[in-house]
Amino acid sequence: MTTTIRTMLFDLDGTIMDTNELIIQSFIHSLKGIVPPEFDREHIIPSMGQPLTTQMQLFSGREDVTDLVAAYREINLKMHDDYVTAFPYVREVFAKLHDAGIKIGIVTTKMRLTTERGLRYVGLYEYVEPGAIVTIEDVEHPKPHPEPVQRAIGLLGADPKTTMMVGDSGVDIESAEAAGVISVGVAWSLKGEAKLRESGARHIIHDMRDLYAFVGLE
Repeated sequence: MTTTIRTMLFDLDGTIMDTNELIIQSFIHSLKGIVPPEFDREHIIPSMGQPLTTQMQLFSGREDVTDLVAAYREINLKMHDDYVTAFPYVREVFAKLHDAGIKIGIVTTKMRLTTERGLRYVGLYEYVEPGAIVTIEDVEHPKPHPEPVQRAIGLLGADPKTTMMVGDSGVDIESAEAAGVISVGVAWSLKGEAKLRESGARHIIHDMRDLYAFVGLE
């Protein structure tokens, strides 16, 4: 296993923070009366990780979804603290990576407000390099385009060859590979391990502590 990794980028939702149920409930509540009554989590999960506007257009069949996005964000903020937790061992791993000098960045399709709120709420914010959070508001082209990952690399002054991007969806893997960084999928993804492999994930981890092996911390 290589010990040359110096930078680790992480997706947020479904990767380091368990926001899955928060996202699902936010969609279900904000789309009441817009989608058929049978619309449920199975309709939502396949597109998780894509930009919110894109998902709302997909679910509603509408081009202008400004009102739906606003409704989702209002509900999401109200329910945030009731649902959000860090996945097992994430805080321990972030602290250990940080102490070992590994630079940590976040690359997400969320807006900055909820990204920073979530990171602070679960106790991860302090381990992320200052300024190394790339949100949907910071890019013209969100994941799966390489721009978000490339932006994070630029902010950290990192070398793509010694950088990993860890995510739970195909858009994370595709963005990472297009930017020339090493893609890592998480086996706890709601989309399933097979989907991540299909998207080109070079590695799959089954426990956050599996990341230690890549930086010589085993």
